[in-house]
Amino acid sequence: MSVAATASTATSLPPVTANPGSLRTAWRVFWRGGLMSYGMLFNWARPSIYIPTLIGGPTFQLLFFAALGSYAAGRSPAYFALGNAVQVSALSGIFGMTMAIANERFFSTLPAILATPANRVALFTGRFLPFIANGLFVSLYAITFGVVFLGVRFEAATLGVAGLALLVTVFSCTAIGALQGAISLRLRDGLFGANLLMLSFLLFSGVNIPVNTLPGWMQVISNLLPFTHGLEAVRQAAAGAGLDRVGGLIVTEGGIGIAYAIGAFALFSYLERSARANATLDVR
Repeated sequence: MSVAATASTATSLPPVTANPGSLRTAWRVFWRGGLMSYGMLFNWARPSIYIPTLIGGPTFQLLFFAALGSYAAGRSPAYFALGNAVQVSALSGIFGMTMAIANERFFSTLPAILATPANRVALFTGRFLPFIANGLFVSLYAITFGVVFLGVRFEAATLGVAGLALLVTVFSCTAIGALQGAISLRLRDGLFGANLLMLSFLLFSGVNIPVNTLPGWMQVISNLLPFTHGLEAVRQAAAGAGLDRVGGLIVTEGGIGIAYAIGAFALFSYLERSARANATLDVR
């Protein structure tokens, strides 16, 4: 994909009319701008890229941890399969959102983005939707794989609760990915932080190791990260727990996601103001 092609991310945004703050214009920037950013900054349209990265990788992750975990801990492979099936949404939420923001600088389209008078909230939040949808797709594929091959089971009566918990968890993951993306605007290699987050989820969030068996200081970190509460809600709902039992976990997960999203937007806005004053945001 050429740099010229990616430049259309900025230049092909819906034209801003005389009233860039109008609700209609903000909606167009949110909807069309987010989709165009997703299409222009990535090679997802090529099966040779999408399938190995977002299908092949999660498949082998599930198989690896289901085999290793059941051998080392004596638990059912389904426990590890379900945990990893939820966690693999981070491939899109973390790496995708990091690249969606940081690649604007890498491909030199960031100055055009910042020059537009378009609504910043619409411009920023429009980046979320494609990666939330993509993360859901990857997790649903992984869950289906776990059901067919690794013994994962869901109670039919609480399937909707499990789906709600999964949706909120994917949103929360995407929100912290947006924060990592904003941080990456000042880093030479933002993917280092994305990799660190991915490994942190595996260690701290109860994906393979129950949170209550971790040392106290690790449990503190666990409670501040995405996945911890959402994954527990998915596990309990899969076992038959209703919304009355897991609603608190879902609300907590959603609150964590909103906090990260607000932090990401605040940091992005601060860096934008700083860039206008110091001409630093587009420096690589």
